[in-house]
Amino acid sequence: MRKIFPNRPVRTSLRSLSATTALLAITIGLLSNSATAQTATSEKTTRLQKIEVSAAQAATSIAEDNDTIAPSRNITALKTDTPLVETPRSVSVVTRKELEERGAQDMIQATRYAAGVTTGAFGFDPRFDQIYIRGFETTTTGDFRDGLRQPYMNYGTFPTEIYGLDRIEIIKGPVSVLYGAAGVGGIVNRISKMPQDDTHREVEVQYGTIGRAQTAFDFGGPATAEGDFLYRIVGLLRNGETSYDVADDRYLLQPSFTWKPDEATSLTVYGLGQKGESDASPRVFEYGGKLLRYSDPEYDHQKVRQYQAGFKLEHEFDNGLIFRQHARVSDMDLDARYLEFGTATGNVYERSPVAITDNQRTYQIDNQLLATFDTGAISHTLLTGLDYTWITSDFGLGFGASDPAYRFDLDNPTFGITGPTPALTSFSGRDLRQTGIYAEDQAEFGNWRAVAGLRHDWVDQTSTNKNTGAVDRKDDGEVTGQVGLLYLFDNDIAPYASYGTSFVPSTQLSADGTVLDPTTGEQIELGIKYQPEGEAYSLSAAVYRIVETGAPQYVADASLPVGYYYKSSGEVTTKGFEVEARREFDNGFSLIAAYTYNDAEITGNVNPALIGNVPSTKPRNIASLWVNYLVPDDTQLAGLSLGGGIRATSKSFTSDDNTAENGGAVYFDASIAYDFGVKNPDLNGLSLAVSATNIGDRREEVCTDGYCYFGQGRTVLGTLKYKW
Repeated sequence: MRKIFPNRPVRTSLRSLSATTALLAITIGLLSNSATAQTATSEKTTRLQKIEVSAAQAATSIAEDNDTIAPSRNITALKTDTPLVETPRSVSVVTRKELEERGAQDMIQATRYAAGVTTGAFGFDPRFDQIYIRGFETTTTGDFRDGLRQPYMNYGTFPTEIYGLDRIEIIKGPVSVLYGAAGVGGIVNRISKMPQDDTHREVEVQYGTIGRAQTAFDFGGPATAEGDFLYRIVGLLRNGETSYDVADDRYLLQPSFTWKPDEATSLTVYGLGQKGESDASPRVFEYGGKLLRYSDPEYDHQKVRQYQAGFKLEHEFDNGLIFRQHARVSDMDLDARYLEFGTATGNVYERSPVAITDNQRTYQIDNQLLATFDTGAISHTLLTGLDYTWITSDFGLGFGASDPAYRFDLDNPTFGITGPTPALTSFSGRDLRQTGIYAEDQAEFGNWRAVAGLRHDWVDQTSTNKNTGAVDRKDDGEVTGQVGLLYLFDNDIAPYASYGTSFVPSTQLSADGTVLDPTTGEQIELGIKYQPEGEAYSLSAAVYRIVETGAPQYVADASLPVGYYYKSSGEVTTKGFEVEARREFDNGFSLIAAYTYNDAEITGNVNPALIGNVPSTKPRNIASLWVNYLVPDDTQLAGLSLGGGIRATSKSFTSDDNTAENGGAVYFDASIAYDFGVKNPDLNGLSLAVSATNIGDRREEVCTDGYCYFGQGRTVLGTLKYKW
């Protein structure tokens, strides 16, 4: 059985909540006094000029920043709109232009050309957006959307439809000081399409392998002549399959509205409704030169329904103090079933059905106060915040008896078998509440840029075995922090150093039914950046050392009761370096190049024999290159764009025992697009694009601790789009 990912629950006591509220009130008073003092001495002080503090300014600069593959800003690393070259940590940004240029269709394809990112640790498994940063998973610990975490509790996650995104910001290393529960490797922040000042209309139709048919639209802009009310509505409908007859159906509706009653205030209300279907067991195996499914495509399904509704409020007071509030409620309902292999008679295997349900609701709110002021020659951007997350979930699991109708003959494989879903027999409930209070100061003095932040989290979670009535209650708390220092030379070269810590409250159960202790981590990073102001060119390099302690590890033990159980994996230390270059040339060429060297070692474990080994599925070398060429406007082929990419991954071990290896692999991707309006103004806005992934159709087997998956095969998609 494929191992299932874990969860986290939290409950905050009234005493903890009142304490954090008191601290926030004190901070408000201090900031108000600082902002007032700034007004009185404004003629003597220097403000930070490149950090955008208001939502309106940030939205404008980020929208403009999306029209290049070499962006210059980010809003995730420090929760302010800050130039990348002035951010003392490693950040990769994937813009909307890059997504369309490469023809990316999911989060895996969208992120795998960024430095430090690994995808495909479980081969082709479209159930989850499985992304690793510097060797550490972010599937369950680093999934963020618009700055709020999309939590994981039992099994299901929130799948992302990238057509609904404007950009993706990948932060490497710990960011718990601003985001609370976030893994040591970093986070992937998905930034949604939101209302903009300019009118935008777009429709597209898409068709490709395997029988994938999709239509989508994106409309937005001012709803009134005054421009004080903006809207944006994004929708998508897809029906099709992927490799190995795995379903790929999705429906999306994503509306958002912004009201700006005056220059100091803005309110954005947004929603998301999404339904999708994949398969619960996409695993395949090789027999007789053929790749066969363990489960049956007709029987197998994993259906996920998710709904989100939230708002973003911002108001700037007369003294310059800015208040921000972002709140969201999210629902995720998952229903899945598949067939599992059992005993064999010769080459005929018995199969039994498995059923899973996972229902989760999350309430989140992040309150922020932002002030800019000076102390002598030092200019400050001080951010303080209080956030709260409440997650409830119900998980059900059922195993049916083997049935002759489900038998599988390796020598005569047949598919198209269906049958009843087994009854659920194991039930559990989770309640997790987490409160965090944080403060971060961005300081500028001369050419120096400094960042310092501190946070305290209070976590309370309850796990209930609904079969036995047993209840396990766990309280956790942690202080996390980060510091960074950067020097911006006049020639735009910026060396930096940073240190940060992470904290993830565990929700996984140990074999005795108790919740595991939290996972903690720390990172030291040294790097250098180069990005000339106003140029579509960037180069960054970083060396790092990461130590993670207490990450949950799945326990496969048939003697345990029905359910999924974990143990602490001990300690893993990773050392490495990464380089990323992005450039748009004047002659129509552009490139994205990345290389990562990641040396991971097990430095602590309950099994002493594993110490010194390399953790499973951690390749040491990863490299990628994407080159695009846009034919000049003064030629016969004006409007034509050609792109090609290469991705290379070195070998890795199949388990922590280091007794066998997954082979390395090289993959090729390509795209071609034509803008009809360049040569024919009557067709302005009409374009056609064709993208191909894994052109060589390589399907490497990747094994992780006994679970083996083959890679995704070749996919070719054509997209006809019209903008006006």
